[in-house]
Amino acid sequence: MAGMAPATRPAPTVGFDLDMTLIDSRPGIHACYLALSERTGTYVDADLAVTRLGPPLEQELAHWFPAERVPAVADLYRSLYPAHAIAATPALPGAAEAVAAVREAGGRAIVVTAKYEPNAKLHLEHLGIEPDAVIGDLWAEQKAVALREHGAGVYVGDHLGDIRGARTAGAHAVAVATGPYGAEELRAAGADTVLADLTAFPAWLAAYREEPPAACRA
Repeated sequence: MAGMAPATRPAPTVGFDLDMTLIDSRPGIHACYLALSERTGTYVDADLAVTRLGPPLEQELAHWFPAERVPAVADLYRSLYPAHAIAATPALPGAAEAVAAVREAGGRAIVVTAKYEPNAKLHLEHLGIEPDAVIGDLWAEQKAVALREHGAGVYVGDHLGDIRGARTAGAHAVAVATGPYGAEELRAAGADTVLADLTAFPAWLAAYREEPPAACRA
């Protein structure tokens, strides 16, 4: 009707990945792998390992340890992690502001990550980033379980696995080129939106909310 404000999207629940999306976890993980090598006597190429962040820890450990040792070594790594990785890990540019933008818009911000959940929470607490929920130990398509449970309409990540998780959940896949993949690779993998980093997210969110929902488009 004439004079009525155009329909806009309601404030969404937005999911965020953690490693290389909200935080630059490379320095902390590098330090933790060095500590793990010292404790186990097994060489781990920490420089190489931090180029492959995203998949579950056990997948990386399988490159360095026999299969029967991986579960115990993973437990050891996670126990070493708080002392070696938390303080060494900075937030990526725009991370806190991106989470705050969701909440300021009246939405909910959740973190859905493959990282061990207690350690994920330690990172966020250390950096003063306060999402509404943190769900760990989920990778790629598994992330859709948490995204659906929390009603997330948008998922933000840096990895091709994050795009698969978003699409499996029926969420808008926002990819940031702060991880191992460039913008073209992220687009080719099916990202709905590609941003250089999270500094662009608040403006994108505002524009996204101004778009009329599909049911309201003429």
